[in-house]
Amino acid sequence: MGVLNTTPDSFSDAGRFNAPAHALHHAQQMAAEGAAIIDIGGESTRPGAQDVSEQEEIERVIPVIESLRQAVDTPISVDTSKPGVMRAAVAAGAAMINDVRALRADGALEVAAELGRPVCLMHMQGQPRTMQLEPHYDDVVADVSAFLRERVAECVKAGISEDLLVVDPGFGFGKTAQGNIELLANLRQLLDIGRPILIGVSRKSTLGAITGREVDDRLAAGLAAAVMAVERGAQIVRAHDVAETVDALRVAGVTLESEITND
Repeated sequence: MGVLNTTPDSFSDAGRFNAPAHALHHAQQMAAEGAAIIDIGGESTRPGAQDVSEQEEIERVIPVIESLRQAVDTPISVDTSKPGVMRAAVAAGAAMINDVRALRADGALEVAAELGRPVCLMHMQGQPRTMQLEPHYDDVVADVSAFLRERVAECVKAGISEDLLVVDPGFGFGKTAQGNIELLANLRQLLDIGRPILIGVSRKSTLGAITGREVDDRLAAGLAAAVMAVERGAQIVRAHDVAETVDALRVAGVTLESEITND
C-alpha cells in the first residue's frame, strides 16, 4: 500500500504532494513501482496534528482520487475518519476505507456499512493531537488485540461483512517505542483475530529511536521492520518508499514460500 499524503503538514512528506498535479504524478509512480493499493489522505494524523474540516479534507482528496481513477487501474484507499469524506471518496472511485479511528467517529460505522467497501480498522490510544503524551498499557499486545476484536464485532453487528475487514495495530499511534517493538515482535498473536493484518512502520519515530536517524534516513530500518512484520503474518504493508519495499517483500515472500514447501 503506497502512501500519498495530500496535506501540507504530514510528518514524512512535508507537503510535497498537496498540489493535485504533484499528487497524481507521485501516485502514478507508486503504481508503476508495484503498489497494489494507493492510500490517499487529506488530514495529517501525526502527533500534535490539528483537525481539518470535512469540506477541506474533501477538497484535498477528491480531485486526486478522480484523476487517479482515470490514470491507473490500481485500487485506491481513502485514509479518513469522516463519514462525509468516506462517502465522497467512494463516489469518486475509492475502493477501500482506511480509518485510524476504527469507525468510531459519529456516523462512520453506519456510512461504512452503507458503502459496502473494505475497511481497515486501526488501533489508536487517544487522539492524534495528544496520543503521544503519556501512552500506557497493562499489556500492549493484549490490549490492542482486544480492541480490534471488539471493533470487528461491532462492524459485523452493524452489517459490515467480516470478509471486508482488515485490522491494523497502529504502530506509533499512542504507543511508546518499546510498545511498538513489543507489537512487532508478537504480531502473530493478532492472527487469532482472523482478519488480514495491515502494518504501517515506514519512517516511524520508533525506527528513529532505535537507529538515531531522522525521518528521511530511515529506509533501511523500515524495510527490516516490514520484512519482520510479513514473517509474522502481516498481509498488507503501508509504505512511503514503494519500489524498495516491493523488492524487500518479494525476497521475503519467496523465502517464506520455499520454507513452507520444504516443510
